[in-house]
Amino acid sequence: MRSWKRVSRLAGFVAVALSVVVSNAAAAGKKVIIDTDPGTDDAMAIMLALNSPELDVRGITVVPGNVTARQGLDNALKMISLANRCDIPVAAGAQHPIFQKSVTAEYWHGKNGLANIELPPSKCKVDPRFGPDLIIEMVRANPHEITLLPIGPLTNIALALQKDPSIVPLVKEVIIMGGSISGGNSTGAAEANIFGDPEAAQIVFQAGWPLTMAGLEVGDKTLFSKAYLDRLGQTHGPVNDFIYKVAKFLVDQSAQFGSDGSPMYDPTAIGTAIDATIMTTVAMHVDVETRGEFTRGETVANRHNMNERNVLRHFDDGDRYVIEGLDKLNPNVKVCTDIDSKKFLEMFVTRIAGK
Repeated sequence: MRSWKRVSRLAGFVAVALSVVVSNAAAAGKKVIIDTDPGTDDAMAIMLALNSPELDVRGITVVPGNVTARQGLDNALKMISLANRCDIPVAAGAQHPIFQKSVTAEYWHGKNGLANIELPPSKCKVDPRFGPDLIIEMVRANPHEITLLPIGPLTNIALALQKDPSIVPLVKEVIIMGGSISGGNSTGAAEANIFGDPEAAQIVFQAGWPLTMAGLEVGDKTLFSKAYLDRLGQTHGPVNDFIYKVAKFLVDQSAQFGSDGSPMYDPTAIGTAIDATIMTTVAMHVDVETRGEFTRGETVANRHNMNERNVLRHFDDGDRYVIEGLDKLNPNVKVCTDIDSKKFLEMFVTRIAGK
């Protein structure tokens, strides 16, 4: 009888232990790699990710875009240090786009890319691996578990694909900040991250993995206004105070151009990874224009997922193409077309406040 009670107690302890293990595993968060060109809104996005329990940031890779690759790496290391997360590997990636020269945006982000805010020297060390290699290695070590979060030009992701195409089915999903189906912000057609490396973007868009595009449609609807800035200014902490200064720079800059707030471009992509329900998405076939004189870098979305089939025919009065039917296209992107902006902004302010 006593031995039976001991066995029962032991079984109970095992059940409790197993439940704790399962609970901890569930609470571990989605494994993500952030590919970034820091960047003021990149800074806001990275700090949101680091302060969201739904995400387990496994690595940060740096790409040129808002600033040079060297400046971006320095910025990433300083921010990770500020957040006391030297456990996260930070790796340098490509030094320039695949087929063009870099286009940097200090005009919008300040001379150092971080709103001219000088952060303390980093306590963290750069990871010796090449960024695309780090991506490949982590995806292979965690099959079907890694979400890629590119919030800059897509050069590093394309290089990883070119080096090891077999990672495609091993990646859980890709959520990018980039693109637009309604006009650009770098040109009339192109959004800045896609414009930064159109060839890389086309490689990534056509890879065949689950891809979500959080572009200008949702970023432009999600304005960080003075009211949210004032709320963030009521709390303090190293991250809180840094992001307040970044946000103030952006809010003041937006006011000069007649806007009521700063678009939350990169942070909304992170928000999608945290809580996909904030987004409305539509499955579309999307290609990236790489040759157009006025449209290079445009993300061309086929809203109907079909094209007319034109066949060349010979007639007595001459040859011409004749429409003979429709060819269906398989959607390759979930395009974010709308966002619960209030829910996202509340999430952002709540998670940064006091950190």
